[in-house]
Amino acid sequence: MTNQGINRSHFRLVLILGSLTAFAPLAIDMYLPAFPSIATHFGTSAGSVQATLAAYFIGMALGQSIIGPLADRYGRLPPLMIGILAFAAASAGVAYAPSIEWMTAMRFVQAFGGCAGIVISRAMVRDLFNENESAQIYSLLMLVMGAAPILAPLLGGFYVAHFDWSYIFLTMSGFAFLISIVVWKGLGETLPANKRVKRNLVSVLRNYLALFGDRPYVAFTLANGFISASMFAYITGSSFIFIGHFGLEPEQFAYVFGANAFCFIVGAQVNARLLRHFSGRRIMAVAMTVHLAGAFALLIVSQFAPQAIVPFTATLFVLLTCGGFIGANAVAAAMSRASNNAGVAAALNGVVQFGMAAGAGAMVGLLNNGTAIPMATVIVGLSVAGTAARLAAR
Repeated sequence: MTNQGINRSHFRLVLILGSLTAFAPLAIDMYLPAFPSIATHFGTSAGSVQATLAAYFIGMALGQSIIGPLADRYGRLPPLMIGILAFAAASAGVAYAPSIEWMTAMRFVQAFGGCAGIVISRAMVRDLFNENESAQIYSLLMLVMGAAPILAPLLGGFYVAHFDWSYIFLTMSGFAFLISIVVWKGLGETLPANKRVKRNLVSVLRNYLALFGDRPYVAFTLANGFISASMFAYITGSSFIFIGHFGLEPEQFAYVFGANAFCFIVGAQVNARLLRHFSGRRIMAVAMTVHLAGAFALLIVSQFAPQAIVPFTATLFVLLTCGGFIGANAVAAAMSRASNNAGVAAALNGVVQFGMAAGAGAMVGLLNNGTAIPMATVIVGLSVAGTAARLAAR
């Protein structure tokens, strides 16, 4: 493959890997319109329902720390298949949850299995491509998985309006089972046996520590983590803000959420084309500057025009578009530092990303006061921290 674009022969690979990375947005975004319905069903608070999302983020973080080293030791496919099937089983467990506590526990298990798609797809890309090529592949993956945040809330809103929220998780279970068949039949192993690393626990920890000592890797991983966490802060608070604060119907909220996801896709695809002419690090620098300005604009609108839904939503469009530029380039820059430990590097990148997401989501839930100010404040803090992390990469 050359820097002029992705070869057509990689289309099937991108499509399958994109489907694997879609597990996270499906599991996160599809049930957002159902938050008020779930709270009513279990007779619990908004914060308890938001905790099910935080549990998913925690499961994503912890799961990747384990699955990454396993993918370096046993190859990419065995842990990937186990993870997909675990996601399918846990999704069904959520659908039939007898209590909010059971639902929270199953969400953790669901994330633990689903994270295999993210960490192993990143490792596979690192197995096959260099840094700039990887950034283009990651951008294309965002195009495939970007359909999930657009379609998932629409489907979730339809279920809430016409059926029951449990159908949301039964759909996830069926999707995972279908993808397991596609992976088994159509995705080859990208890590040959002679390149697998037989590590014990001590050596795995040593490799994690070595990555912590790599300043550019840490800086780009943190930059991606902070900016991703700002997006998850928005995801955590979005349904209660648009439905509860602005008074939208669940289906109307799904359209707004889908429009934001579309902005993310547009940013990622423009990024893929710009990479033919500019370095990913240069593009990321510009996008993070715009993101920082947008975050402060969001806070100003939330504080001084709390009922102005149009400027509030427009500012979110800017932030999500910037996220499409930042994510692929930050991940590619971090993964370029990995040599024979791509699984561990991808895992640590994911642990940081979803660990921060869990913290951001929990913070939004903790500070929830019925307005958009807590969410906007958290996003500002994360954008400032992400900008500082990128500057530290120098």
